Amino acid sequence: MPNGQYKLRKALPERLQSLGLSERWLQEQIMLDPTLLGFGELNIIQREKIQPTGGRIDFIMSDPDNEIRYEIELMLGAVDESHIIRTIEYWDMERQRYPTIEHRAVIIAEEITSRFFNVIRLLNRAIPIVAIQLSAFRVGDEVVLQFIRVLDTYEFGADPDEEEPAELVDRGYWEKKSKPESLAVVESIKALTPTTKGDIRITYNKHHIALGTSGYNFCWFNPRRVAPHCHLQIKSGAEKRQAIIDRLEEGGIDANSRGRSSIGLNLSVKEIDDHRDLIKDIIENAEEWSHR
Repeated sequence: MPNGQYKLRKALPERLQSLGLSERWLQEQIMLDPTLLGFGELNIIQREKIQPTGGRIDFIMSDPDNEIRYEIELMLGAVDESHIIRTIEYWDMERQRYPTIEHRAVIIAEEITSRFFNVIRLLNRAIPIVAIQLSAFRVGDEVVLQFIRVLDTYEFGADPDEEEPAELVDRGYWEKKSKPESLAVVESIKALTPTTKGDIRITYNKHHIALGTSGYNFCWFNPRRVAPHCHLQIKSGAEKRQAIIDRLEEGGIDANSRGRSSIGLNLSVKEIDDHRDLIKDIIENAEEWSHR
């Protein structure tokens, strides 16, 4: 339709309860389509899982490709203290029950006030907690649901190299912990790393593998136990980050922002081979950045 011929319809969010809709109705919509939450194609492990304390987790979902499990709590209306405490409590229980899997706490509410947003943001520095604000819009006889992620697990987190010193391990630790195809990504990236400013340095830590030369570390790996790809966090610099993400996505590789100046993405050896020049440019840029 030509510019200027669209009709503007003003839509204001309404509370689900004012529309005669309950939390159970909301759960059923998420059951039908978990992608509503914005985490991609997740598997629903259980709905309203009973906990030893007597409470129930609204949803436990998993991302099998990235070996992440989400403990999700829904709340109609405004978030409150008890909702935050329950979310963290359920996350901690599941984390202790399945310690080999990465867990993330997810809190969903129709209103997250500035007071509680600040509380969740402070907790986010120690706990991988995601905050999502839900808005419902009535359009004729239909309801449109909008889930906006107002706080992500990495938004306020430090880059891996800026955290407290990690516990050192050896390569054998990661060989036992991860799939060979996933661990092979480390060697593929190493082969693309320039050595004009120093020898390549690989550090095996308990929770990640770090790569650098004579400057700061600039690439971190999290090899997977099941998936053939590896998760990477690569320094890009804030000024170049979006351009790099755009180039990757043009090549069919999903990427997103991490920390203050990095990108996060999953790569397999095949993808590195297929996009060798592109990945090489990104690694060279990251290595150059590490000497600033």
